Amino acid sequence: MALPSGDAPWGMTLIYWINEKCCRYRRVNKLAWHRGGVLALTYIAYTCYHMSRKPISVVKNVLNLNCSSLSPPPDIIINDHNKDSWCDWAPFDTPDAPALLGTLDSAFLFAYAAAMFLSGFVAERVNLRYFLSLGMLLSGICSYLLGIAKPYNIHNLWYFILVQAMGGVFQTTGWPGVVTVIENWFEKGKRGLIFGVWNSHTSLGNILGSLIAAEYVETNWGLSFMIPGVIMGVAGFIIFMFLAPNPQDVDCLLPIPPRYRKMNAASSDEGTSSEDNDDRRIQAEDQIIHRCSWHQHANQPDPSSVESETSPMLPGNRRSHSTGNERAIGFAGAIKIPGVMEYSCSLFFSKLVSYTFLYWLPLYISSSTTYSPTLSGDLSTLFDVGGIAGAIAAGILSDYTGMSAVTCSGMLILAVPVLFIYDYTGNVNLGTTVVLLLLAGALVNGPYALITTAVSAELGTHPSLGDNSKAVATVTAIIDGTGSIGAAVGPLLAGLVSRWMGWHNVFHMLMTADVLALLFLSRLVYRDLRTYRQRRLAV
Repeated sequence: MALPSGDAPWGMTLIYWINEKCCRYRRVNKLAWHRGGVLALTYIAYTCYHMSRKPISVVKNVLNLNCSSLSPPPDIIINDHNKDSWCDWAPFDTPDAPALLGTLDSAFLFAYAAAMFLSGFVAERVNLRYFLSLGMLLSGICSYLLGIAKPYNIHNLWYFILVQAMGGVFQTTGWPGVVTVIENWFEKGKRGLIFGVWNSHTSLGNILGSLIAAEYVETNWGLSFMIPGVIMGVAGFIIFMFLAPNPQDVDCLLPIPPRYRKMNAASSDEGTSSEDNDDRRIQAEDQIIHRCSWHQHANQPDPSSVESETSPMLPGNRRSHSTGNERAIGFAGAIKIPGVMEYSCSLFFSKLVSYTFLYWLPLYISSSTTYSPTLSGDLSTLFDVGGIAGAIAAGILSDYTGMSAVTCSGMLILAVPVLFIYDYTGNVNLGTTVVLLLLAGALVNGPYALITTAVSAELGTHPSLGDNSKAVATVTAIIDGTGSIGAAVGPLLAGLVSRWMGWHNVFHMLMTADVLALLFLSRLVYRDLRTYRQRRLAV
């Protein structure tokens, strides 16, 4: 077996060489092997992205503590210089500390939202292995820079704001990159379910980031940032060594679905007979099958290496079977794709709701019940657990029905009464709180997860782009960038509304946002239902 002739990662080339030397006669399903590796690597990558952005929410709770009312740990030596400030940290040791710490969140979120649009434009035009690896390295460095403020006694507010903003910019390399890589390797028949399960990396990254930060937050909070930063850098190196963003990089072209075989035969030269077209098509398919298998006998390809891709993402979409000569579409062209603006505006309000829960739910539970801060924090994770289930359910429903807009709208409709019930009765007892948090997490995060993954990949390969265009990263960035603006606005509004108008009005704001998200999908819902009715009548 020859080494891959594409732009294969160095680590993958080494694996090919080892396989050639010691496993020459072992039958391997190359396509399945590569797909599994891509899923694992992209899962690890985005888990690390969220792991490195989570510690700030844990550490900021100890930066403004009143040291005079606490006992220092035995490993801290108290002297005249630090007797009143061994646990807090200037400039966050003043009465306006919550506002200053909120500024750090805003610096990250608004920088992330603004840079996301540019990031998708760049991702469409560069090698995604380099793009992701560099982005992870720079994100890890930013996390590390936050951590060294502790040992180097950095107390300048603008230092923290600048590093947070830089981190927000570099973190935008993650989402367009990993979604585009998954789109390159998987077709629609499986994509909704795959994305639903795969999207759990967000919650896992949040959990790992919280656990690591909590381990060091009371003794040396600098390590709460430095350790995730180092892990992020190491993961970036692994991505550089092993990730193959496109099947062509490892000489593995995906099998052509049956409907595309007919299209290819019909589009052959007019002067060629149908029998000649069939012969050419069969020969081309045999070559593709052969290039997607390892160590097969001559003229006897392994049937297990050929997947039945009978459900292409969209009619006319042949992106996965291209030769890699597609041209990247511009920002204006991506906005014109049918559905991009509707889903972007809907995600603005969906992500506003989701991120408001992310930043304020522990405080809401603590302030509206007699639960301790620790128990309140533990209960807030149930929202993420429900989100994982909701993402999987949304993916399955989207795959089964082929109606993404209807799936999102159905969950948004159910989310409104669930939020209303939780607001007025959710904290009556522990059991009710658990059930309603799980339901709220599933119904709020389900549409958010589906829009940012499977829907973005589908729109990025829309037939209106033609056969030689690619726009997955650009479309993903536009949709998620618009949603990220909502993610930045939501927590800010929640803080103002809760302070001046109470928590009930925060929930009214969230329910209104869900209704607005539903309204922006109304035209797409009508289109989905009309298409479904036409399919039923045609049967």
